[in-house]
Amino acid sequence: MNIPQNSLVLYKNAPARIAALGDKLDIELPDGRSLRVRPKDVLLLHPGPVHRLNELDMPAGEIEAACELLEGSQTTLSELAELIYGAYTPAAAWSAWRLLDEGLYFRGTPEAIDVRPLAEVGQERAIRETKTLEREAWNGFLQRARANHCAPEDLHYLQEIEEVACGQREQSRVLQALECQQNPSSAHALLLRLNHWSESVNPWPRRIGAILEPPTLSLPNLPQEPRLDLTGLPAFAIDDEGNRDPDDALSLDGNRLWVHVADAAALTPPDSAMDEEARSRGATLYLPEMTIPMLPLAAIEQLGLGLAEVSPALSFGLNLDADGKVTDVEIAPSWVRVQRISYQTVEKRLDEEPFRTLNELAQQHRNRRKSNGAIFIDLPEVKITVTDGQVRIEPFTRLRSRLLVAEAMLMAGEAAARFALERGLPFPFTTQDIVAEISEREPSSLAAMHTLRRRLRPRQYSSQPSPHGGLGLEIYAQVTSPLRRYLDLVAHQQLRAFLRNGEWLDAQAIVARVGAAEIAAQSVRRAERLSREHWTLAYLQQHPGWRGEGVLVEKRMPRSTVLIPCLAMEARVKAGESIAPDSVLSLRLTGIDLPEREAYFRVG
Repeated sequence: MNIPQNSLVLYKNAPARIAALGDKLDIELPDGRSLRVRPKDVLLLHPGPVHRLNELDMPAGEIEAACELLEGSQTTLSELAELIYGAYTPAAAWSAWRLLDEGLYFRGTPEAIDVRPLAEVGQERAIRETKTLEREAWNGFLQRARANHCAPEDLHYLQEIEEVACGQREQSRVLQALECQQNPSSAHALLLRLNHWSESVNPWPRRIGAILEPPTLSLPNLPQEPRLDLTGLPAFAIDDEGNRDPDDALSLDGNRLWVHVADAAALTPPDSAMDEEARSRGATLYLPEMTIPMLPLAAIEQLGLGLAEVSPALSFGLNLDADGKVTDVEIAPSWVRVQRISYQTVEKRLDEEPFRTLNELAQQHRNRRKSNGAIFIDLPEVKITVTDGQVRIEPFTRLRSRLLVAEAMLMAGEAAARFALERGLPFPFTTQDIVAEISEREPSSLAAMHTLRRRLRPRQYSSQPSPHGGLGLEIYAQVTSPLRRYLDLVAHQQLRAFLRNGEWLDAQAIVARVGAAEIAAQSVRRAERLSREHWTLAYLQQHPGWRGEGVLVEKRMPRSTVLIPCLAMEARVKAGESIAPDSVLSLRLTGIDLPEREAYFRVG
């Protein structure tokens, strides 16, 4: 390649002037620097002469006219420069090279340049303009994000971060660009820093994969079948104020207790579409901010006890013998006339009938369970509600009326389990093994309750009957919430099939349903637990000056565990070595890490 002195060459994609010739070339760069390079390191653009590299700019020229003239053919750099700029000069050669290097109108090498059709050029230009705008938007977002704020036009990038925060994707180029860890907690923290999320956003149900839409399946009609008429017995659905899915009620016929339960299985036969939907959910999802029912809302409206003048129910009749054991069990589909009433109202009427006798039966059954080694743990509980992002936490008041209802539900569960066992009916029994060396089964101190709870084994569901040690019952099954728990619904399906001489599920089918329902229900319980923790921290974040009392329940160094009764919350704090368990400590909130579900307190 013959390269004359003062010619225009290309060096590392920039123009250069040949200042001197030799075995190597001395070149001058636009910034005035001089370099010695090999001839093969440069590409001749124009033989020159070129004296000043700062005089290479050219007007736009007739680019599209040249494209139309040359369409479908090849050309060279010199011909292209002459067509576009009217002369093959160093400046024209450099401008033509820049067009070739840009690749929009022309492609190839200086000796073989292909001309692109103008229609293709238009498409390419639109693509490039879009990419330019995207790049500008991306850089603008990153600049704002590094300053810890965002703008409305950043929504696309923020949605990507949200997907990581909610466990819907694992990687995000946004997190990578901002040097954040690729995990949900890091994404959550970033969204808080950008003020795109506040404490009123609860990501946990979505992160766990909980179903957050209610079922919308249509309901069949209530079957025409004989039902025991119990409308003459006053029946009471006792629950919290505002409860929306009343599924149990109590009646007395002399000293005979009737526990009426919403007849959900009447509309949900095994393997129906609604049964499969309920099985996939496992249970109703109760969150402080919303409730997602297991069954369609129409089923609750039709079957909820006391929502209509007369309600269909599956009623469990039973008596207690002198030892408080359930006897004379009768189970029947029924019609009941239910009055809805609150725990607080019943608490004031415990000296009146039928509540006096109901309470006596409850105490009798409780005493029997106590003599059988039942475990009673009375740790603080609270009700958390969220309205328009504002969190409210109210301690549950310990009422005898609550114990009355809870004991009646246990009686019904014991009655159903005995009924199934005596008839060889496959059933989803509830069991719990107990560590034999537990000495104090009704501890009075919070520290002892905390320790005992940690030692308990979880309850289990089984197709085989076995004692429920925690309840002090030889046999038990949950049957009083078929609108809210799938295995309660399965128990009802079995009972209805037996009572109607139909075909019931075999033990293998029960085992399969237990497995599927427990997997789904575990997800529901985890979503509920983590959501309660989230909203408790959100409450504290809304009350930054919070002060209160905690009870030391576990002594460890350097941080011990305290239970905060008014929040039903555990926290780790530094406490002196001399402080004994069950000591009451004054606590002051010092900080919150919402993504990590951590609150920090100081004693004093």
